[in-house]
Amino acid sequence: MLGELGASARAFLDDLEKAGEADRVLVLIFSEFGRRLAENASVGTDHGTAAPVFLLGKPVCSGLHGQYPDLGDLADGDPKHDIDFRRVYSTLLDRWLEVPSEFVLGGTFDPLPLLRA
Repeated sequence: MLGELGASARAFLDDLEKAGEADRVLVLIFSEFGRRLAENASVGTDHGTAAPVFLLGKPVCSGLHGQYPDLGDLADGDPKHDIDFRRVYSTLLDRWLEVPSEFVLGGTFDPLPLLRA
């Protein structure tokens, strides 16, 4: 399904470019759950803790932010996340939407270098 997501996101970004709005739009794709590594009884995987976050658009500094999880070092069977998702949200709230993130998130979180200056 990631191929379908990627194709849809690409089409959306291409449409933004054609409309002259690509500099004004940032897309956040986030899953509320990750996946465990171990196979479950129905030959699938259960919900886990660490999940990817995708940011798309011209304002985004491309590339991988954070480290790949160490699949040999798990927390109760789950990969350990490297970046707290609230740091992503905080960065976007403060630097993109210009909304004070502390009031939304109930605390302060170090920003990440996710956006172009």
